[in-house]
Amino acid sequence: MASLRFPFSFPQPPKPPRHSFPHPSYAVAASAAVGAAATIGFIAATRNSMNLQTPFLESTLNSSPLLASLSLADNSAAHSVVDSRTGLLFPSVIRDSQQLLGIGLRKKAILGLKNITVYAFGVYADSDDLKESLSEKYGKLTVSELQEKDFDKDVMEGDIGMTVRLQIDYEKLRVGFVRNAFEESIGTRLQKFGGSNRKALLRKFTSQFKDEYEVSRGSVIDLSKERGHVLRTIVDGKEVGSIQSQILCRAILDLYIGEEPFDRQAKEDIRRALFSTLQKELKKKGNVRTK
Repeated sequence: MASLRFPFSFPQPPKPPRHSFPHPSYAVAASAAVGAAATIGFIAATRNSMNLQTPFLESTLNSSPLLASLSLADNSAAHSVVDSRTGLLFPSVIRDSQQLLGIGLRKKAILGLKNITVYAFGVYADSDDLKESLSEKYGKLTVSELQEKDFDKDVMEGDIGMTVRLQIDYEKLRVGFVRNAFEESIGTRLQKFGGSNRKALLRKFTSQFKDEYEVSRGSVIDLSKERGHVLRTIVDGKEVGSIQSQILCRAILDLYIGEEPFDRQAKEDIRRALFSTLQKELKKKGNVRTK
């Protein structure tokens, strides 16, 4: 698969249909990436990494210690990027306005084997919601000052449209494993954050992953946090449930951008992307200092 290292932002793609998650065609993506390289007219660089940049994050690209190996897929619905480590394709925009911040991997020991990649995940956020929720507190701070504040916590607790998209990579995965894994990981977070109804809340969430659902390599699970702290769960384009709970939304985001994330490098890349997004939105109105 040809890979492109992009030192600039992707063009703004058309809005994709809501909840439309086609599985990727890797051969088509690779062919399109080669064509894109010829059209753009620069040398493609292939590097294994976890940092992913998207349309509104160009200032983050040069600041990251790791640069992703990305392929630009010619998709009629939206521009997409391919994670070079798994070959899985992530649209740069989903749910009309949520833009991709970064990609990471969830690895786990299974049946005594180590370093099995269970799934790749992409974290998305709505830049307008980010600005509306955080501009009052962070609008006049520099990036270095932002890093000294509770920015991560405010992002997870804020009323911001965000989605964690999981794309299954492990071929032998079953939905029961997904349910049990969430029961363990989210249960730990709910216990950390407190709440008298955390056990009932956990059961309500994990019960959405019923045995009759089939998951395989390339299956897509969207955990979408909507305005009003509503968590909507979608499996391969089918909505399986929604739960209104701020603490549950925070618990899920904490798995990926909290203090002990599944992929620490991805968390740092996403954090920088969030900084960059907020700064860019605020600079449009002259509400941010640069020194």
